[in-house]
Amino acid sequence: DVQLQASGGGLVQPGGSLRLSCKTSGFTFDDYSIGWFRQAPGQEREGLLCISGRGGVTLYSASARGRFTISRDSAENTVYLQMNSLKPEDTAVYYCAAELDFCPTVRRAYYWGQGTQVTVSS
Repeated sequence: DVQLQASGGGLVQPGGSLRLSCKTSGFTFDDYSIGWFRQAPGQEREGLLCISGRGGVTLYSASARGRFTISRDSAENTVYLQMNSLKPEDTAVYYCAAELDFCPTVRRAYYWGQGTQVTVSS
């Protein structure tokens, strides 16, 4: 069965860093693009970053530029999101999603994970 397990969320102070993991199984990892998304309370889900099976990176939102970095480890079937200089407005549930070849979007993804909560507060 297809699984995308997001983990690594938690409570951090403004200016702090956090590394999220998306561990996958049930599909050919290197054939799929994996994206990171987030959804804050009362707001629509938004895309952050996507990485292809070849390692190419797509930036969905300018809010992630310079602060967030995506990477993938084929040996572990895992995609990571490194988040630095975190702000209170980064507080959200963070999700990973997979799509064959192309980057997933909010409205088009082969599979969504369950998400992990990130809270940025002093």
